[in-house]
Amino acid sequence: MSKQFPVNVGRFNPYNAYRFLVYFGHDITPVAGVSKVSALKRSADVVEYKEGGNALIRKGIGRHKYEPITIERGITCDPDFEQWANAAQVLDKGAASSSLANLRKEIRIELLSEQGQPVHRYLVHRCWVSEYQSLPDLDAGANAIAIEHIKIEHEGYEHDLSLTEPKEF
Repeated sequence: MSKQFPVNVGRFNPYNAYRFLVYFGHDITPVAGVSKVSALKRSADVVEYKEGGNALIRKGIGRHKYEPITIERGITCDPDFEQWANAAQVLDKGAASSSLANLRKEIRIELLSEQGQPVHRYLVHRCWVSEYQSLPDLDAGANAIAIEHIKIEHEGYEHDLSLTEPKEF
């Protein structure tokens, strides 16, 4: 017997990676035009130790590390990326910007079903922008879209298991 899925017990095919939404903070409107989100990845340090009288080297779990997330989108009139990146920018006087309260945000990333319903939600905690690219290399001979991106540092994420997908017919 196959393993049952907690979201939709009748589903055996994986979801598509190109149907997703990203939300900054507690906004109910998704960030405009996001085209790519890098993987959510974490790793743990391995702590090796040896017990007295035992020739085996044991391995324990050390500190967890969370890889930064990169979010890309075509340049639009939406100022979300730039405003958040500017919150961490140090001004001429050496003081952080007045929007320091907006420095850290929670992020929600939702994976959508074929019907456009959220089926998996990830909550990313205490995020801040460590890198911002406001404009790509410009080339008059190229045929490309202007992309901006932010690199986000964070202190962990969790999978919100409260979503349930409607049954497919």
